[in-house]
Amino acid sequence: MVELILLERVEKLGQMGQLVNVKPGYARNYLLPQKKAMRATKENLAYFESQRTQLEAVNLERKSEAELVGRKLDGVSVVIVRQAGESGQLYGSVSARDLADAVTEAGFTVEKRQIVLDRPIKNLGLHAVRVVLHPGVSVTVTANIAQSAEEARMQAQGIDPLAAREEEEAGEPFSGERAARPAESEGPA
Repeated sequence: MVELILLERVEKLGQMGQLVNVKPGYARNYLLPQKKAMRATKENLAYFESQRTQLEAVNLERKSEAELVGRKLDGVSVVIVRQAGESGQLYGSVSARDLADAVTEAGFTVEKRQIVLDRPIKNLGLHAVRVVLHPGVSVTVTANIAQSAEEARMQAQGIDPLAAREEEEAGEPFSGERAARPAESEGPA
């Protein structure tokens, strides 16, 4: 285990200034390169205490900016058009990068590391996605995954396009008029 001083709040780990013990790989590959923590040596502890007020001020400023953006971003719906099978299963999946690109197109700068997906999105429909703007600020964005812009509008209105298509196909009664059409196109008999 490696002892570190947290330079900002880290979800499920601790608050700024807290001494934490983490596995060496987590420290080496994530916390240290991202400047979220530094090694807990006597020199670093002294440096942190001397810079604590400045670090807290910078953190508060970032948090207030994130809250401002979060108020505008919360509840935004983004449309992502993908190909899918008849059951609504996507050919592939929608990743954090796809979602970050869609949110950026909507006018908000978001990186893929800020998108939190519990599991990849593999079905058509409306999906709630969490966006972490700051360790203390997260908002929810709706990802509208559809096969076309028209289907996306239907989903946004609460209509299931797959069910509507099935009803349309099953609900049309067979009529003689329909059977006569191919004969008309063949020409004179």
